[in-house]
Amino acid sequence: MAKPKLGIFSLTGCGGDQLMILNMENELLDLLSYFEIKDFQEGSSYHEDVELDIALVEGSVSTETDLKRLKEIREKSKTLIALGDCAIGGCVQAMRNGQMSMAERMKKVYGVEEDYYDVLEPKGLSAHVKVDLEIPGCPIEKTEIFRAITSLLHGDLPETIDYPVCVECKLNGYPCVLVEKGMPCLGPLTTAGCDARCPGLGLDCIGCRGPIPDEANAAAELDVLLEKGYDEKYIINRLRFFGGNFEDIQKLTKKISERRNKTEGNE
Repeated sequence: MAKPKLGIFSLTGCGGDQLMILNMENELLDLLSYFEIKDFQEGSSYHEDVELDIALVEGSVSTETDLKRLKEIREKSKTLIALGDCAIGGCVQAMRNGQMSMAERMKKVYGVEEDYYDVLEPKGLSAHVKVDLEIPGCPIEKTEIFRAITSLLHGDLPETIDYPVCVECKLNGYPCVLVEKGMPCLGPLTTAGCDARCPGLGLDCIGCRGPIPDEANAAAELDVLLEKGYDEKYIINRLRFFGGNFEDIQKLTKKISERRNKTEGNE
């Protein structure tokens, strides 16, 4: 049987997810030997523009150039996988989405109003094309990408995780840093899969695997952290750090902004 043709691509991002694939080290050569690698930007300068069975794409769509390239990748790929938080929801790059226009950002950061960089509001791949699978993380977990690639070799899509980091804390017997230490932990909102690495070290979860799709309750998290004495602006910034494009967080941000504007208007 012919080996599946694989391409690994990067849009706007740090390249950390491709680096995690390279960090698989001992397993990498054996695993990738089952594929024909046609493009792997961070692993080799070799490139072959052909139809692909599987495309792994990291990075957000943040420019017109990104969007054009993504559409080209989607058109020539049977299966397209969003690799990491940038490719899923825009990640840190999307933190200020909906709060400031791109024109305002250009003016504030570069002091110009012209669009020199063909910029777009950073979003994940699924905002523009059909995505067959999303693998969360900033960066992704080596074990998760290993399982995903192994499943794909057998013609299956891997199971997705739909429960929070709190579940992994309970399974590992870790004390709740939110309840017992009052730390601003985002574990209740965040997609599991990291084996609760930070709470296991006594640190609060910062949400680097992104909010659980269609499950996370940002308003409840806000209420809990307000009761703990944290500032509202601080909490919103923390929620938006990895979840700026998450609908529930956007709605919550808008509601608070409207309330503040109304209060300031009355004064």
